[in-house]
Amino acid sequence: MRGKQVIIAALSGLLVIGAGSTVNAKSKVKKPDNRTTIANVVFKPTNETDLTNYVYDTVNPSAADYHKYLTPNEFASKFGQSDGYINSFKQYLSKYHLKTTTFSGNLAIQVKGHRVNMNKAFKAKYIKEKGKESRTQYQLPGKLSDQVVAVIGVYAEKPTTKKVTGKKKVVKKSTTKKHLVASADLPTSGEKPDTALSDNQFSNKYGAGKFAKQYQLNRLYNKGLTGQGQRIGIVSYGDFKTGDLQKYWQQAGVNDSLDRIHKIYTVDNAKTSTNNMNKMLTEYQMEASLDIQSASAVAPNANIDFYIGNSANNATTSPAIYFSTFAKAISDNLDSQISTSFAPTVELTRQWSDHSSSLKQYNHAFNLLLQQAATQGITVFKASGDYGPRDTPQKRENHSVTSSPYQVIVGGTTLPYQKIINNKLVTVNKERAWGDTYTASAAEIKQGVFPGSGGGFSALNPTPRYQQGFSGVNTFRAVDVLKYAKGKMVINKHPRIIFGTGNSRNLPDISGNADIRTGYATYFSGNRIAINMKKKKITRIPSKIWMIGGGTSYTSPQMAAANAVMNSGRQTRIGFWNPQIYKFAAQPNTPFNVLDDADNNNNLYYTGQPGKLYNQATGLGTINFDKLYTKFNNE
Repeated sequence: MRGKQVIIAALSGLLVIGAGSTVNAKSKVKKPDNRTTIANVVFKPTNETDLTNYVYDTVNPSAADYHKYLTPNEFASKFGQSDGYINSFKQYLSKYHLKTTTFSGNLAIQVKGHRVNMNKAFKAKYIKEKGKESRTQYQLPGKLSDQVVAVIGVYAEKPTTKKVTGKKKVVKKSTTKKHLVASADLPTSGEKPDTALSDNQFSNKYGAGKFAKQYQLNRLYNKGLTGQGQRIGIVSYGDFKTGDLQKYWQQAGVNDSLDRIHKIYTVDNAKTSTNNMNKMLTEYQMEASLDIQSASAVAPNANIDFYIGNSANNATTSPAIYFSTFAKAISDNLDSQISTSFAPTVELTRQWSDHSSSLKQYNHAFNLLLQQAATQGITVFKASGDYGPRDTPQKRENHSVTSSPYQVIVGGTTLPYQKIINNKLVTVNKERAWGDTYTASAAEIKQGVFPGSGGGFSALNPTPRYQQGFSGVNTFRAVDVLKYAKGKMVINKHPRIIFGTGNSRNLPDISGNADIRTGYATYFSGNRIAINMKKKKITRIPSKIWMIGGGTSYTSPQMAAANAVMNSGRQTRIGFWNPQIYKFAAQPNTPFNVLDDADNNNNLYYTGQPGKLYNQATGLGTINFDKLYTKFNNE
């Protein structure tokens, strides 16, 4: 699930199939849900227009507030709600035995407690909506509700009374004809890195050395810039094993001291998270491992603050976890750069998984949070996704939440290579947009799974200031190499060339190598679970795995780490990238390599736009970090 949405309940420690459960008595009322859950209340800033203007002024050299970054307390005084108003909220919620934490900046509070008490405090009411998730209607006292943008994570379940005739009724769960099920399928092409190489050779072929050489970051290394004095924040749903990180560092020749790694748990505690990892190797752990290995290797002397929003009891919605974890990272203000490769869902209303906030409300709340980050000088990076313009198979384009204009959305490319894959000689002559239908096996074609860089148009956010009027923005060239049929994507035998226009936030902003065929090494270990349903036997298989992986989950933490390398040579934070980089892209001696080819250069739909500076397959293109560092410093 790299660079893609994650639904928290999709994975469990054990898969039990064919078991039965028993319901006793003639009638049974569903027990109250007393699991501990987390919700967020997000507030309006005192003046949203002034806040937006301040965000842009922090990176405008001609503005009076250029590089006048705020502390969270200064943000609270300038744009946040008053302590008195927030204390009134906390006093009200405490009557229902709920604990509240104010995120520094006074834009949001976290509410924690038993779900039954949460529902009482918010007077939560179940509302059924046809064709999509149910909605939770809530009510707050009038004096408290006036400044609320969104309430995220309150969930009222449908009240049910089950009537059963007789003494017992056995409810059987679904069964399957398969006798063996393996957990945590590995997202790999099957290639494994050559661990017999020296650390320098390994890094240059599979790791940070490869990234640094391709995008001229090694020239900053030569100037002594390696991320010293910097901290990188990584927002994750999963946890990682420190032993796996050290194993990777030793192989790649990175300083293997754990002193620079800091885990911050925003939902569960460390013990719960460790117990979960010991049960089963999941995609969440794999994702977390590759995120921290990528970032820590590219910026070998930076500290890493790893924010883990893991929920074992599944009582908290993924949007609430995502918001809480980001809010913690931003309000801590430790990190000049933050990256995430996760998202709670996609920009489709019928798939929106929070019940008390609409998709539009959540997007607004998250934009405000990222605006706070920008006023503090924090650069936020997010993976664009790994399935082209459709994060989930649909006729309609859809992207992971959020497509905020206040973060750098990072797309993917393919480096030049020549290999025999699935009995075909594949040749990529020069770096191109990542969109791979040409190496697919018969099984992959049958499954309808094709990898490509996320890119296209936001369904929620308008075209931001920095993109308006920019060459290539809101125009596109595309080729429909895939079409949607019978619930999956299939190869279109007669693709068409399509030209059109858009009118929203265009994504991604930048790109870097993300193709699994030209990817990076990752190491992780854990128990894989095999279940023999015929014998009703569960087997844990200890696994230690090196793999070569791909996805925009690699590019996003790498970009954040590269930003830390640049920041390590500066007195002030670089801050909000986007208004700056779009300006640089239109200047002489641009730091961007525009991938504008029309042919053999698509993300499964969008292509390059010849002669234009932007396209929805790769954004502004790839980066020459040596030139970009000079551009930032010349400001």
